[in-house]
Amino acid sequence: MELAQRAAETAEHFVAPLGRRWLHVQAVAARAAELSPAVPSQDRDMLVAAAWLHDIGYSPEIGHTRFHPLDGARWLQSQQWPAAVVNLVAHHSGARFEAAERGMVQELSEFPFEDSVLLDALVTADLTTGPGGERLSYDQRIDEILSRYAPDDPVHRTWVKARPALAESVTRTEKRLAEAQPR
Repeated sequence: MELAQRAAETAEHFVAPLGRRWLHVQAVAARAAELSPAVPSQDRDMLVAAAWLHDIGYSPEIGHTRFHPLDGARWLQSQQWPAAVVNLVAHHSGARFEAAERGMVQELSEFPFEDSVLLDALVTADLTTGPGGERLSYDQRIDEILSRYAPDDPVHRTWVKARPALAESVTRTEKRLAEAQPR
């Protein structure tokens, strides 16, 4: 868990000053650890590290484009974090859908997208955790996001489009977790 510990320290530096978002990030990391049996054992540390780091792009120190997945990934890449962590942060929780809404597909394409077991688990950890760290169902989380943004906002439009695709990620992770549990 060496990578995850480094990620936790990095996240604390950048996200703790952001208040409630820090509660969310801590809970997402804890949820990722709970979901880790759904990914291969050699990837579990990577999953938890990405969970800690997924929202660092919100930090004013890092956020230059105001599109947090891209800003976080660019900073992590500049600091030589493993490519798998960088790409997970870049593409977490439907970033490709929001990039399309914001006209930033080209910028996000700097980071290879891989529809993977790890990305599914990160999506599940993030999208079953509320903004204050509370545990929510996927539908409750998406409804909560939609309630915060007006229908003409790019974030609202993103979640209307991304909701069905990311629901599949959550379903796949829950199935993998159930299969990994001892009977």
